[in-house]
Amino acid sequence: MAWLVLVISGLLETAWAIALDRSGGFSRLVPSLVFVVTLVLSMAGLAYALREIPVGTGYAVWVGIGAVGTAVVGMLALGESASLPRILCLLLVVAGVVGLKIFH
Repeated sequence: MAWLVLVISGLLETAWAIALDRSGGFSRLVPSLVFVVTLVLSMAGLAYALREIPVGTGYAVWVGIGAVGTAVVGMLALGESASLPRILCLLLVVAGVVGLKIFH
């Protein structure tokens, strides 16, 4: 259960990062509210997962999911570069996250 909560929390990290970008420095209400709600849920889920998962592993997996998710949304929906080197680097992050889970 802790791993499922950790993955969902990582996905929520992606949501709050995108909402933060869309909030325009907190000048737009809806994205600002989405940011606050998803940030709190993401942190709460991380805290819950860390009751069973070591902090180094849990935090690295959480950050990895959030970073890769945010980069992918940026490439697919926000017009950011989807160059081969960027994609290869994201695959390295994914490999690291999978490795942390496997060797947990």
